[in-house]
Amino acid sequence: MKTILILFLGFTTIVVGAQDLPYIEEMKLFQEELNKEFKNPDKSPLTRREQKRFKGHDFFPINKSFRVEAKFIKSQDEVPFKMKTTTDRVPIYEKYGEAIFEIEDKKYKLNIYQNHRLRKMEKYRNHLFLPFTDLTNGEETYGGGRYIDLSIPDSDTIIIDFNKAYNPYCAYSSTRSCPIPPRENNLDLKVEAGVRIVNH
Repeated sequence: MKTILILFLGFTTIVVGAQDLPYIEEMKLFQEELNKEFKNPDKSPLTRREQKRFKGHDFFPINKSFRVEAKFIKSQDEVPFKMKTTTDRVPIYEKYGEAIFEIEDKKYKLNIYQNHRLRKMEKYRNHLFLPFTDLTNGEETYGGGRYIDLSIPDSDTIIIDFNKAYNPYCAYSSTRSCPIPPRENNLDLKVEAGVRIVNH
């Protein structure tokens, strides 16, 4: 019987097998970097007062079953569109592809997008954007949905790790302008992974 390790990482309790330790370390780094960003005055959506009080995000326990290898279907001849946001701002996006995957033997599909302005920048030319909503929104997670950052895959599969789901900045500040996840990216599933309710 394999040994079960109980790891305490910041605000997260994780139960995993020893072979998953590299993955846990990867997730620990992601969580630490996200917390550092919110303490950085140049990047944080928090006020200076809130930054001083900020102790870190509240994360769901890391659950590797929410890290999925999805079939990736690149879109062809997509028409650019204006994505709705929480303000009057309407950035131009294009549907870059579709990700098809299974969780608990049920099939799901999410659209993945690319921002037209960002793709012109060397730093973000391979960046893809995955906004989504799920059945935890408004109760365990931010009501407006969450985001996952991805990179253009070099094959017909793409890894989607919901443990890296984070809140849009407008979850912390009403002055921010955040893309609203398109209706087709509403998951009929409780994604109990990633950042939970706002904690600052």
